Amino acid sequence: MTRWRRIGIGVAVAAVMATGFAATTLHAKRSPEEEELYKQLELFTDALSIVEADYVESPEAKQLVYGALKGMLATLDPYSQFMDPDSYNELKVDTEGEFGGLGIEITITDDLLTVITPIDDTPAFRAGLKPNDRIVKIDQESTRGITLLDAVKKLRGKPNTSVLLTVLREGENELKEFTVTRDIIKIESVKDARMLEDHLGYIRLTDFRENTPRDLENAVEKLKQEQMDGLIMDLRNNPGGLLDVAVSTSELFLHAKQMIVSTKGRLRNQNLEFRSRREGLVSDIPLVVLINEGSASASEIVAGAIQDHRRGIILGTKSHGKASVQTIFPLKDGSALRLTTSKYYTPEGRMIHGKGIVPDVVVPFEPPPEPTTKPKTPQADEIFDTIEQQKAAEDEASRPRDNQLDRAVDLLKGIKVYQASLKASS
Repeated sequence: MTRWRRIGIGVAVAAVMATGFAATTLHAKRSPEEEELYKQLELFTDALSIVEADYVESPEAKQLVYGALKGMLATLDPYSQFMDPDSYNELKVDTEGEFGGLGIEITITDDLLTVITPIDDTPAFRAGLKPNDRIVKIDQESTRGITLLDAVKKLRGKPNTSVLLTVLREGENELKEFTVTRDIIKIESVKDARMLEDHLGYIRLTDFRENTPRDLENAVEKLKQEQMDGLIMDLRNNPGGLLDVAVSTSELFLHAKQMIVSTKGRLRNQNLEFRSRREGLVSDIPLVVLINEGSASASEIVAGAIQDHRRGIILGTKSHGKASVQTIFPLKDGSALRLTTSKYYTPEGRMIHGKGIVPDVVVPFEPPPEPTTKPKTPQADEIFDTIEQQKAAEDEASRPRDNQLDRAVDLLKGIKVYQASLKASS
């Protein structure tokens, strides 16, 4: 029985290879790379036949093929993956903006499961996880050799259930443990949009999803109506998202027809240029963009375009350096390949991947000191004319100090003073 199984598989594979060979030779002589591929395929078919015939139990064909595909894609880079139907469905859920989990973006760096960034106001963020934390254990199980898909499956779960993460943090020698309770993760791209002092606007963008351009444009219009004449765009801990959304976001700050980003790959149709299609809503006011090590992908596209066109000042710390394009190739059984097909480049041709965006003004983040006493709340009848004014002041007083944001405010104030002096002297 086993011998017939082995011969049957061998004949079927040989027939497929012979057909491929005939089709190839009819059109063109195979390249050395193709010759090497076909040679290595013989090893795969031999191994498959041996496993199918002689393994202690009769293996399931689909699982053998799925395992081989997972291993093949895993040898390419951390972002290329084979997704079985369940994993592919997980990915679709992820892009819809609401899912159950911890609220962290992860990657594989130096064979270690690494946090790109915790998403604002999620269980992971509240628990204290930080960019570049290395997750060495999940529920006491080592993550050595784990794939991104397997890690996502372990981290996600039903709301109100907990997961124990053992973390190695940069600059520290002792492992830290975080117990994080899963929750429904609802993503709001525009997390904060408000006026600061001296007519300076502030917008915090947490990711790049389909509704981001509309929400961001509404926030900008609202601040313009409040006489905004300078803007701070906060992309810290923003893990990125969709390429076309990054382009639409960049358009708000640039002039028409300016280059935003280019992509380069092996194939000609992967070499693309993306330019601004319109005049930006805020293309002429002073601008500061905040980034840090948790700013990745689409965030780096926006920051790189603004930096290369000298449109604004990039402030903070160096970004993550994740700038590769993944294309989804659905397969007929409901599974899919997620394959890196090209890389991003800034308008001046700088490669972001593995290097990141270096700020124009480097300002490391300084955690605010622990409050010793509760700040005194001013009395309404002493200072304020309306309840709304008192509430706004209380909200501002309750915000922790942010040294990077403070520097951005000072920088914009200086730019406005300089511009006013130029107008006065002209």
